[in-house]
Amino acid sequence: MSDAEQQDNTGPLPEVRIENPGNKPDFATILGLVFSIALIAGAIAIGQSDASFFDMPSVMIVILGTMAATSISYTGAELARAGSLVGKSMFRKVYKPSKLATSLMDLSIVARKKGVLALVNYDKELRKDEFLSRAIQMVVDGYTADDIERLLTQEIGALTERHKRSASIARRAAEIAPAMGLIGTLVGLVQMLANLDNPDAIGPAMAVALLTTFYGAIMGTVILASIAIKLEKNSADETMIKTLILTAAASMARQENPRRLEMLLNSDMPPSEQINYFD
Repeated sequence: MSDAEQQDNTGPLPEVRIENPGNKPDFATILGLVFSIALIAGAIAIGQSDASFFDMPSVMIVILGTMAATSISYTGAELARAGSLVGKSMFRKVYKPSKLATSLMDLSIVARKKGVLALVNYDKELRKDEFLSRAIQMVVDGYTADDIERLLTQEIGALTERHKRSASIARRAAEIAPAMGLIGTLVGLVQMLANLDNPDAIGPAMAVALLTTFYGAIMGTVILASIAIKLEKNSADETMIKTLILTAAASMARQENPRRLEMLLNSDMPPSEQINYFD
C-alpha cells in the first residue's frame, strides 16, 4: 500500500453533509423576461401615438394557434409533461457542483476506511437527494461497479431524453408563434382589402393586422425561444450532477483510492468548480 493510501485510511472520519437544493427561483430567467416585456411596454407607453396595441382576435390567433399547431407534433402525454415549461425554467434545483463533489469525497473516505456498509449511517443525509440515495444504496447492496454504471447511465439517459423532448416542445412553439403571427396578419390584410371602399378604415385595419406579427415575434423570440435554451442548460447541469454521483458510486463499489476519484470528479466539472480535497 502506498503512502497516499495509508494516509487516506488514517485519521477521523469526515462529517458528511449533503446539500439540499430544493426548488429555488432562477432570477436570471425571471428578471430577463420581466425586463424584456417591460422595455417593450415602456417603448409603447412613451410613444406619441394613441394607437391601441391590444386586439383580442390577434391574441387568440397567436396563443391558441401556436398551442394547437404545436400539439400536432407531439403526443398528449408529452404535452401534459411540458405543461409546466415556464415554471421549470423559473424554478429549479440549484446544485453547487464543488459542494456535491466534496460530499462525495467524504462518502468515499468513509467507504474506504470503514467499508461500504458504513454508508448506511448517513441515510438521513443521503435522502436529501433521491438519485444519490439510490446510487449509494446500490453500492451498499453489493452491486458491481459495472452494474451501477450500466443502470445509472440508462436512468440518466432516459432523464436527458425527457428533458430534450420538453425543450423541443418549447423550441417548436417558438418556431410556430411568428408563423401564426404572419397568418393572422394575412387574415387581417384580406379583411382590410375587402373594405377598400372605405379609405378611413384602411389605416386602423392595417394596424390591427400587424399586431398579430407583433404578438408572434414577442411570444416566439422573447419568451419561448429563451425558455427552450434555459431548459436545455438546466438539463445539462442536472446531467453533470448525476454523472458525478454515478462516478463516485462506481468508484466506491470498486474500493478505489479516493485520490483517483477526486481526479475523475474534477474531469467532469468546469475549472471554476474543481476541488482540491486533499490539499
